[in-house]
Amino acid sequence: MTESLEPGEVGGLRTIAIFEGAKAVLILATGFGLLSLIHHDVEAVAMQLVKHLHLNPASKYPKIFIAASRELTDARLWSLAAIAFADAVLRGAEGYGLWRGRAWAKWLGLVSGVLYIPFEIYEIALHVTALKVFTFVANVLIVVYLAYLIRWHHRPHQASAS
Repeated sequence: MTESLEPGEVGGLRTIAIFEGAKAVLILATGFGLLSLIHHDVEAVAMQLVKHLHLNPASKYPKIFIAASRELTDARLWSLAAIAFADAVLRGAEGYGLWRGRAWAKWLGLVSGVLYIPFEIYEIALHVTALKVFTFVANVLIVVYLAYLIRWHHRPHQASAS
């Protein structure tokens, strides 16, 4: 059921819908990238990427990246790709629903946004970066906005006392 939306509300929901749609496309591409690594030497691919980016393979993060690549079996790649595809479908559905002003999509966006907040706080506590702070602030703003819209649309409408 589509709700009657205010002009400002349409713009806000469509902005979030575009953001969620873009994330869905990025996650979908990641899933296909994971599938492309099946039956390949993932560690060799990781080393190639580190060299291509002109990183020192002996430094902390490239070393962790290369070590993690050793643990990626074909079964794990399939599992990670399946999770990526499921997440992309969920985000795509949320984006579609928000674009169309669906109440269920507002709830889906609110719940999924709230679920990420503790992880984002943990990541910021480990190491503050501008990207982590931006992601956290954007997510909190989206959650607050969706909560406001849900609360606003679920207010009891008072009959005029004449």
